Amino acid sequence: MIKKILVSQPAPTNEKSPYYELAARSGLEFTFKPFIRVEGISLREFRDQRVNVLDHTAIVFNSLNAIDHFFSLCKDLRITLPEDMKYFGISEKIVLYIQKYVQYRKRKVFFGTTGRWPDLISVMTRHKTEKYLIPLSDAHNDEVKSMLEQKKLNHTLCTMYRTVPTDFDPEEYKQYDMILLFTPSGVNSLKQNFPHFEQGNIRLACFGEATAKAIEEAGLRVDMKGTGSITGSLEQYLRENP
Repeated sequence: MIKKILVSQPAPTNEKSPYYELAARSGLEFTFKPFIRVEGISLREFRDQRVNVLDHTAIVFNSLNAIDHFFSLCKDLRITLPEDMKYFGISEKIVLYIQKYVQYRKRKVFFGTTGRWPDLISVMTRHKTEKYLIPLSDAHNDEVKSMLEQKKLNHTLCTMYRTVPTDFDPEEYKQYDMILLFTPSGVNSLKQNFPHFEQGNIRLACFGEATAKAIEEAGLRVDMKGTGSITGSLEQYLRENP
């Protein structure tokens, strides 16, 4: 019988979260603990990349983490960004977050509409003369680089932050009846956090085909593959699999 569930995400900040409502209805006990955390690289690691921020005329962001760690590094390096620096974001939400650090001016801000790289790069091609700096995590692949080179955009990719496993007791997973996983990186972190993980009767629930595939490739069993509402899928599963 499932009673204790480990959710590999931060705890909800809203007291009316569906998780809390489901817990009240069903007597479930949720523990929220992300399997990965994001940390900035050191100044030495950044300098080793031989990247000069002020050699660029535009900064491109694909996440809130990229924004936070870019401006944090600039502060630590005592870099004053020029007033005419331009900012590009993979979505309007990302661009609006820049207001936390710089004054928002529409003439300096551009963004994609789909939240995907091809759309953002299409926007960037309208500004061919810019020298783009693109802060990314250590986990980025060459797909973005290939698209930028194909469009002949002047750009520099650099690492400014990384994802690392959260610290767990090696046997901590054994106290849970189910673990909820949301991304392939979460599956990788499960194996890193618990190198001797034995699934046994512990049920693994996931959301998305990519995550399900990652679980199976790790030699583990997918017990629940949810769609739509996370808690709705979970509640239905528990009704059918008490």
